[in-house]
Amino acid sequence: MEEHGSGGKEVRYYRLSEVEEHNSFKSTWIIINHKVFDVTKFLEEHPGGEEVLREQAGGDATESFEDVGHSTDAREMSKSMMIGELHPDDRHKIAKPPESFATLVPEPTSWWSNWLIPLLAAAIVTLMYRMYTAEDE
Repeated sequence: MEEHGSGGKEVRYYRLSEVEEHNSFKSTWIIINHKVFDVTKFLEEHPGGEEVLREQAGGDATESFEDVGHSTDAREMSKSMMIGELHPDDRHKIAKPPESFATLVPEPTSWWSNWLIPLLAAAIVTLMYRMYTAEDE
């Protein structure tokens, strides 16, 4: 743990290895957006159940926290549990690739699935319809 600060306000930095050690009922820490939270006392009060927090104990819970869509009240409440920040040297260890990266790469089967397959299906249906109506004549 290191402490740095400006303007008289100190920020405690925790190494990822320190956070990972706090994964028990006696001490449960999680990381959300590079901030470290001690949620031990909140386990029983968590509306989603304590097991949800226990699954994330000692690790990065950012994606889970954001996916649930926590309310403004929940975000305000979490501030009281913040004990520090993840050390800048460890942040890359939990960083995920940007989502926009995946959207820049075109899907190789998109031409087939979006154009050719529906056109072939339409052509087959048309031929079958003409064959069926031709037999009635």
